[in-house]
Amino acid sequence: MNRKMIAYLLGRVFLAEFVLMIPSLLIGFGYGEREAFSFVIPMVILLIAGLIFGLKKPQNTVIYAREGFFLVAAAWIFMALIGALPFCICGHFESVWDCIFEIVSGFTTTGATVLKNPGALPKCILFWRSFSHWVGGMGVLVFVLAIMPMSDSLHIMRAEVPGPVVGKLVPKIRQTAIILYAVYAVMTVVLIILLCIGKMPLFDSICHAFGTAGTGGFSVRTEGIAYYNSAYIDIVISIFMLLFGINFNLFYLILIKKAKEAFKSEELRWYITIVAVATLTIAVNILNQYENIATALRYAFFQVASIITTTGYGTADFVLWPAFSQSILVVLMIIGACAGSTGGGLKVSRLILLFKTFAQEMKHLLHPRAVTTVRLENAAVNNSIVINTLVYFSLYIFITIISTLIISLDGFDFTTNITAEIACFNNIGPGLGMVGPTGNFSAYSPLSKMVLTFNMLLGRLEIFPIIVFFSPGSWKKNAR
Repeated sequence: MNRKMIAYLLGRVFLAEFVLMIPSLLIGFGYGEREAFSFVIPMVILLIAGLIFGLKKPQNTVIYAREGFFLVAAAWIFMALIGALPFCICGHFESVWDCIFEIVSGFTTTGATVLKNPGALPKCILFWRSFSHWVGGMGVLVFVLAIMPMSDSLHIMRAEVPGPVVGKLVPKIRQTAIILYAVYAVMTVVLIILLCIGKMPLFDSICHAFGTAGTGGFSVRTEGIAYYNSAYIDIVISIFMLLFGINFNLFYLILIKKAKEAFKSEELRWYITIVAVATLTIAVNILNQYENIATALRYAFFQVASIITTTGYGTADFVLWPAFSQSILVVLMIIGACAGSTGGGLKVSRLILLFKTFAQEMKHLLHPRAVTTVRLENAAVNNSIVINTLVYFSLYIFITIISTLIISLDGFDFTTNITAEIACFNNIGPGLGMVGPTGNFSAYSPLSKMVLTFNMLLGRLEIFPIIVFFSPGSWKKNAR
């Protein structure tokens, strides 16, 4: 374990978080909010820690896979702990654990909240909640790679970017990070402009654009997007949620004039098909609750886009929808968005691999001598990736079962507990029952909030980095 290099890179992360807190501080002072001072102490801590650890680069700068996983987990955990301090100091949260739950929900782009009336928060705190979505959406380390010279290691990006496979767009990792964040930033700015055109206030537009881009779901209004009651805003946000749920590599292909290659993506075709089928099915199922098919389609499309991209915004209380529609939404929670996007969930590419692996095994049972390979995006998939997908899915099921059992100790109904776990593990936000789009997670005990917070990190970092971080062997100096 290259401890000096990890400490150096964590120092760079601390300096980056210091910079990221500046807008919230300025917004607080601009609006004359006393809560602006809540950012002073955390920023001093970040600056001191960043200067101590992040200035002197060690001679040995090699980062192996283990260091990559360890670094990513450590960066997210420390950023969350320090990022929770403004919440602790401002006095609008009931406990320290509520503050940690809220900021982890922000950075992991989950959007689950313990607040009963988030719209009552001061603007500097609201901005920090939403901005954490934007930073966490593409990845904390990817952001640092883009803005600061760091170790040019693919292992860092592999550990942080969601999906079974991560590749470089260009030879240099830092250039790849810059391209990804440039696309991300431009799309966010376009969304802000479109929301302003729809007469959403500028501050609201910026915060909701952060939540949409990061597929997070925190809103500056207690009622969420439903507050604006605008078909235009619903459609714009729906489209952009789906766009941010697409693999960003495809946007790069379009930029370099390889649009045909991008649209041939197998994962993209599955993604669009799932969205279309789910939207039409739910619209028909809820038609009797709305005045016409157009309105039913509007609400169905928004919720399908919100859930499959794991954004979690709501324009309707889907807890009141028929059980069939609710069941479809739960399935979409599990599926999630595309690999290489800002969305969470199992990922469409893993779903495809699981189906194809199952089909391959069926062929082997019927034709034992047949030689077959699993193919994705017109290329043979390495067997190690198939095994990794199966292991990930097995851990996914195991963690879901154990976590649901633990939070069930609070005595709430099964629907609330299982969907609360799925919503946090898949980084969605709302579930069903008490944690539906009009509810929150405040009723859960500190133990349950701890489990759900841990699940948010597991889901966003896709399990393995967190396991490596808490593995005793990873802390050994000579570990590889």
